[in-house]
Amino acid sequence: MKNLLIAVFVLLVLLASGSLFAVKEGERAIVIQFGKVQRDDATGDTKVFEPGLHFKLPFIDSVRVLDARIQTLDGTPDRFVTSEKKDLIVDSYVKWRIDDFARYYLSTGGNKLQAEALLKQKVNNGLRSEFGTRTIAQIVSGERSALMNQAMEQASTSSDELGIEIVDVRVKQINLPTEVSNSIFQRMRAERAAVAREHRSEGQEQAEVIKANIDAKVTVMLADAERNARQLRGEGDAIAAQIYADAYSKNADFYSFLRSMDAYKKSFNSKQDVMVIAPDSDFFKYMNQSKGN
Repeated sequence: MKNLLIAVFVLLVLLASGSLFAVKEGERAIVIQFGKVQRDDATGDTKVFEPGLHFKLPFIDSVRVLDARIQTLDGTPDRFVTSEKKDLIVDSYVKWRIDDFARYYLSTGGNKLQAEALLKQKVNNGLRSEFGTRTIAQIVSGERSALMNQAMEQASTSSDELGIEIVDVRVKQINLPTEVSNSIFQRMRAERAAVAREHRSEGQEQAEVIKANIDAKVTVMLADAERNARQLRGEGDAIAAQIYADAYSKNADFYSFLRSMDAYKKSFNSKQDVMVIAPDSDFFKYMNQSKGN
């Protein structure tokens, strides 16, 4: 009897646990019964269970919990062609959420990766048609907002079959393909290098002109200075000669004596000097006079 009661209690616990399911905040749940999504008998709409604790038939109903929050689809950049047949690499993202849970489950199996793959294809089709009707100048100017709005409208129309509502479509970045960007950058570098060479040549020419003018001015200034120096030197020599002449005219013997003393001083300035001269020459005439006459 005791074992029977334990078995009945365990069975009731299993039935109770299998009859209850909880839905977290930010999620919604649908019940699959015999392979079909459970619907409301009165309205025929899909039964969507809000956050909280709910009941289901054990072993018959299976619960599928789906994320009801706004999702972000941010994939890899794609290549689009403009009306000018120019390629562009476009990086975009999509904000989306589940609108019809039954349709979403039936079309994607509740697999988020599959849903995003299908959604990205539909959004890219809308972007591709919008890029194909515009030039690069129109895309990078003021028509980007209109392009995104129209692409979102087209994608929203085609995404209804997935049970998805597209909240927003945004283009983050538009770039040229790598090969095109490299050629443009190389052409820009060549143009900038040509402009730089032109500026350098003009600067070198101006530098040569300035240097030639300065060299000419320096040459003239040096010539004037040399002329003035020679003039001053000649005037000084004339004054010195005049002074010597005046001194000689006043006392010729004393002048001769002073000149001889200066000659002795200059001649015997260094101990290394050697002179070969006759002792009775006129050079030593004042030294040979013992009386100092």
